[in-house]
Amino acid sequence: MRISTQSFYAQSMNALGSQQQQLFRIQQQLAAGTKFLTAADDPVAAARALGVSQSMAESAQYTTSRSRAMLSLSQEETALKSATSIMQNMKTLAVQAGNGTLSDADRASLATTLQGNLDQLVNVANADDGNGQFLFAGFKSASQPFVAAAGGGIQYMGDQGQRLMQIDVSRQMSTTDDGRSVFQSVQGGAGYVSSAGAGNTGSGVFGAVGVADASAANYGKDFTISFSGGNYTVATQETPPVVATSGAYVPGAAISFGGLQLTMSGAPADGDTFQVAAARNAGTDVFAAIGELVTALKQPLAGNGDAAQADLLNALSTFNVKITNAHDNVLTVMSSIGSRMNELDALNTSGASRDLIDKGYLSELVDLDPASAISEFLQRETSLQATQQTFARLHSIALFNYL
Repeated sequence: MRISTQSFYAQSMNALGSQQQQLFRIQQQLAAGTKFLTAADDPVAAARALGVSQSMAESAQYTTSRSRAMLSLSQEETALKSATSIMQNMKTLAVQAGNGTLSDADRASLATTLQGNLDQLVNVANADDGNGQFLFAGFKSASQPFVAAAGGGIQYMGDQGQRLMQIDVSRQMSTTDDGRSVFQSVQGGAGYVSSAGAGNTGSGVFGAVGVADASAANYGKDFTISFSGGNYTVATQETPPVVATSGAYVPGAAISFGGLQLTMSGAPADGDTFQVAAARNAGTDVFAAIGELVTALKQPLAGNGDAAQADLLNALSTFNVKITNAHDNVLTVMSSIGSRMNELDALNTSGASRDLIDKGYLSELVDLDPASAISEFLQRETSLQATQQTFARLHSIALFNYL
């Protein structure tokens, strides 16, 4: 069989080109560190790698969202820690104000200090995240949530919207709490709050409300205690009111009604009234409660008799219950924040484990085995060199060299 010179050259060049192409491909794989350079090299592996990459990208975004959520919750937690400290200080001031040896000037000084604490608490309630977004404004985060009302007091200008953040595939989390739920609400189990009527002229002073029978017919309703002719009448605050009980007033004796017990002392005057209402109906605004106590402490007692002293004691009792309820509510919100932060930590841990698994699987699909690739590179390089040398030797063979 005769092989023409042209055929010999063509076959040799094809062989050299094929080997050079294979060698170049191995070089590209080594440079890129991947098993395939295009999806056409391994369509199945390329599709799986794309899916894993997308999953990892989503996981990275969720991780970023969790970091932002953690920052927001940490800022809120810091603000509420300050709020609880201020409230605790107010409780101490209220106890001091109940000292019978204080003068009007001493109580006025306490009122000034309490007003300063109120201003501090409002500043905490108007805290922002450092970027102009108020923490406790709900969806109206660009506007200050608590402002001074025209007629006095503090008014909430935000809403009760919850700013949610997607922190995982199927989990959204509220990263803030609105100001009304934090500073103008009480917990469902807060109990009852007693208060004296604004027009009272006697020296009646109420004690703490006790629960005697939570299954009583009128339990859970709001009540008004009225005094007339040495007798008392307890009626519900309904329309029309329902009389729960009545009887002769005996100082220091417990008055039982609606499953509750209340002990009163002093001498209520005819027409004096006292309210015993569920905490949610007795005024849940902590700022208003503080303002009422400031006003009461500024009222002089000297020369105003037992009625003024009774008004102060009743105001202090009402405030103590309300500030305790407000404090408990803030602590409950802080507990919720802590639970959410713990959940974020747990999701970060599971997310990190998932990322590690995804990275390992992606590496199996895409990453090149350096040792195997280098071995193949050297093998093809040696093969190419041998082919080139063989072609050179055969090219130099001619009949004239042997004549």
